[in-house]
Amino acid sequence: MNSGASGIQQSTGKPRLSFWQIINMNFGFFGIQFSFGLQQSSMSPIYAYLGADEASLPYLWLAGPVTGLLVQPLIGAMSDRTVSRWGRRTPYFLIGAILCSLGLLLMPFSPTLWMAAGLLWILDAANNVTMEPYRAFVSDKLDASQHSVGFLTQSAFTGLGQTLAYLTPSILVVAGMNSNSVNSHHIPHIVIAAFIIGAVFSIASILWTLKTSPEIPLTPDQLAQIKKQATGWRATLTEIGQAIKEMPPTMRQLALVKLFQWYAMFCYWQYIMLSLGRTIFGTSDPSSAGFREAGLLNGQIGAFYNFVAFIAAFALVPFTRRYGPKISHAVCLTLAGLCMISIPAIHNPSLLFIPMLGVGLAWASIMGNPYIMLAGSIPAERTGVYMGIFNMFIVIPMIIQIFTLPLYYHAWLSGNPENVIRLAGVLLICAAMAVGIVKLSPKPLSNTD
Repeated sequence: MNSGASGIQQSTGKPRLSFWQIINMNFGFFGIQFSFGLQQSSMSPIYAYLGADEASLPYLWLAGPVTGLLVQPLIGAMSDRTVSRWGRRTPYFLIGAILCSLGLLLMPFSPTLWMAAGLLWILDAANNVTMEPYRAFVSDKLDASQHSVGFLTQSAFTGLGQTLAYLTPSILVVAGMNSNSVNSHHIPHIVIAAFIIGAVFSIASILWTLKTSPEIPLTPDQLAQIKKQATGWRATLTEIGQAIKEMPPTMRQLALVKLFQWYAMFCYWQYIMLSLGRTIFGTSDPSSAGFREAGLLNGQIGAFYNFVAFIAAFALVPFTRRYGPKISHAVCLTLAGLCMISIPAIHNPSLLFIPMLGVGLAWASIMGNPYIMLAGSIPAERTGVYMGIFNMFIVIPMIIQIFTLPLYYHAWLSGNPENVIRLAGVLLICAAMAVGIVKLSPKPLSNTD
């Protein structure tokens, strides 16, 4: 990438951005992903502290996929049609970040299971209001030749934000907080502090992006085209339906890949701490010190795989340019699948960091390569709605997982969270195989970034 080429115009008329401009543009993703990292690392423990049953745990994660299914396509389509003094995407960034920060502040003070589950609905809805307009924003700002570096930079911030989210409780312990100090509902004070820190990061990172990376003003032709379109929720739903009907073949083929990979990741996030509690600390009792230690260990290995993802996202840029996003994604998923299968066999905490190398590599690829494959196949004027619809390929597998895993958790998996982690590994390998059916758009990725 030529960081001094910010004034060179591409065929689309968009300026070629420097590396630091792309960093600033994507910095808001750091706060969004810090929030998601707190959910991944802390929601199952919080539910367990408040008395949740292991087998029914997936039901309590329903908020994320359902709000993603409903909110992201609607918000994506609305942002395509929005004309305001602040731009098309900016209003959604700001509203989502404010609501997300409020949800993070309240979550760790939940006195009951139903309140924690309800707050997760609000928190996930807020994150989803921000997410797809943000992905569309990257496509708006960057020429097609810079899509790979743009989306993989988002992947890098996913890794960085979630690294710090997972690691924050351990950092607080090193700083002097007592890991065994809990409130009246058994929620550790280090978890409460981590959520407060997340609330600050969520709003601050979005404000930085809004300050440093204004949207490209719409051209008169674009404004005229938007103003000609019907407005209101009926028009938005009609647009979503029409876009689904006219979905590009590449996007349809990616659906199977995402079915396997996101079913797998939801299994991992929900049950990894419970698995570690048994394999490393020999406990499934949420009130025990071993269970809290499992939470800290999960934070440490989660931080490590997310840091690997942060580094790998940049390392994948030249690999993806040379071999293409298909090969890159399939290799990463296969390695992660093999690594996940090995996790329950490990009983030494230090050795757990080895399989996290594979998990981190796949996480970087999951958050980058499918969007590179997608971006070259969708029309620019429908970027927002298609990014929102593409999110359905994430949340529908999660919803399927939520309603199917409890049905066979005891019968097929022996009521053992270790077997859920093994299942996740097998499904990631299935996802890698499914990448083979994806046929990319004839528009090639540029090698001149």
